[in-house]
Amino acid sequence: MNDNTLPKRDSISAQHRKTVAGNLIFNILNYLFFTLFAIACFFPFYYLFINTISDNDLVSSGAVKLFPRGIHFGNYISLLNVNDLGSSFLVSVSRTVIGTILMVLASAFVGYLVTKKEMWGRKFWYRFLIITMYFNAGLIPWYLNMSMLGLTNNFMGYIIPSIMSPYNIILVKTYIESIPRELEEAAAIDGAGYFAIFRKVIFPLCKPILATIAIFGAVGHWNSFTDSLILMSGNPKLFTLQHRLYIYLTSSSNISAFMSSGNVTNEMVTSLLNMKTIKFTVAMVTLIPILIVYPFLSKYFEKGIMLGAVKG
Repeated sequence: MNDNTLPKRDSISAQHRKTVAGNLIFNILNYLFFTLFAIACFFPFYYLFINTISDNDLVSSGAVKLFPRGIHFGNYISLLNVNDLGSSFLVSVSRTVIGTILMVLASAFVGYLVTKKEMWGRKFWYRFLIITMYFNAGLIPWYLNMSMLGLTNNFMGYIIPSIMSPYNIILVKTYIESIPRELEEAAAIDGAGYFAIFRKVIFPLCKPILATIAIFGAVGHWNSFTDSLILMSGNPKLFTLQHRLYIYLTSSSNISAFMSSGNVTNEMVTSLLNMKTIKFTVAMVTLIPILIVYPFLSKYFEKGIMLGAVKG
């Protein structure tokens, strides 16, 4: 009997060794792939940062590759002297904070309302919201509509159109439906109305999904420049930081094209140098706030997006 079991043990042991070796190779390749992927994602930010703190002459000549050279932080200080950059930063921060807060509150309340079967025309209004995700009138009708509503060259043009987000409402609605109905029923028995239930029961329990849509909204507001480019053309004081960066990129490209024609002056060289360092520094400044805020909300992000997408 021992002679019969020994071959089986040897075969099991060999199979186990093959499995362990296969898992080891898979883990090594897996870690290697994701390490390279992480480096590929991180390197653009690193390259941008080292160019903002390196010597401007070396940056303009393309001498800065992997490590900063001639380290200084004068570019960030010099941004304070760039015309209208401070107001653009304030506009971007204001629209991000105000727009995100109003969008989160509206998405939460509307998402709660469409879960109530007693709501008048609930299916119609919910489907009406969903339809807007698939049909778009186009850029020109949108601009004409915004113009007729008086939202051109107006700060509220950043805020009002973004308050209602069908996708975020869907996420919030699905998340609220996963909350036990007994909690609402207990509050209703105690005499709480719809608004009280939403404020005291539903809203506090929706922190994961609200943090998720807050990230979506904040990143969208902060990175948006199309609405500033189209709607605020007559009021430079309302240009966003991203719009300013776009102007710097365009200006440096125009100067470079003019220099390639051979008509070069010292003023143009200086301007191009300033434009290049400014656009690197402004691009870095536009990234820093989101990079700072995201880690504080990331713990809610995965839970919120998973629970908010379980049911349709």
